[in-house]
Amino acid sequence: MGKKRNKARRRRSLQVITLCISTALVLILLGMVVLTVLTGRNLSQYVKENLTVTMILSPETSSGEALAVCKRVQKLRYITGLHYVSKEDALKEGTKELGADPREFAGENPFTASIEIQLHADYANNDSIQWISKELRNYHGVSDIDYRKDLIESVNSTLRKISIVLLILAALLAVVSFSLINNTIRLAIYARRFSIHTMKLVGASWGFIRRPFIRNAIGQGLLSAFIAIFVLGCGIYALYYYEPDMTTVINNEVLIITGSAVLLFGILITTVCAWLSVNKFLRMKAGDLYKI
Repeated sequence: MGKKRNKARRRRSLQVITLCISTALVLILLGMVVLTVLTGRNLSQYVKENLTVTMILSPETSSGEALAVCKRVQKLRYITGLHYVSKEDALKEGTKELGADPREFAGENPFTASIEIQLHADYANNDSIQWISKELRNYHGVSDIDYRKDLIESVNSTLRKISIVLLILAALLAVVSFSLINNTIRLAIYARRFSIHTMKLVGASWGFIRRPFIRNAIGQGLLSAFIAIFVLGCGIYALYYYEPDMTTVINNEVLIITGSAVLLFGILITTVCAWLSVNKFLRMKAGDLYKI
């Protein structure tokens, strides 16, 4: 009798370990999708905020007037960054690119000062930049506004497509993961279907019968989530080690949201699956238990 009990206990422990590992693997995939979606959002914002719009100043604009324009522009709500390029800096850059000093054949510095600005991500699209350009042209000393219209449109179009693909992938993976975890938990509860029926026969309420299964499911979900978070954390640490600049797009907010999502998914999915599986066996008649 004792050997049979020990054998059953070992079998149950093996089922729990298998359930936790399989659930953790699914949660790792879910965590990777959440991480990818959030990273894609930050990458989109990073790319948009690094698109440069150039305010070309007229040749007559003095350094003092240019700095005054910089101070006014910096206070605008849609500006995130600003860099002033003086005539001298533009000449140095031009000389480096041309391999010769343009003053030797032009007789004077042919370059004009400019102000390079970066816009907030919400304004980094052609429609917004058009009215922003009209507003900036009204500033004293500004002769023209230059930006890569085709590049901005291409970036926004590509980022939209990537976002749609990631969202579709996340939705599909959520459905697949629920099915996998549901089948795994159902198999674990299947071995105890006769115990469920016995408790029902002695008058135990459905809530009383469900309670230990739900409690075990929550514990297994927590354990699986912690395993998944640990594996994801190791992967992100390795990514940081080989590419330190990844901290720009994978920041603390992304890490917290990803970890919370994995933990929430782990508890929620296992709990719902256990609830559905136990209810299925509770509704069955004694004869049906032998047919499955």
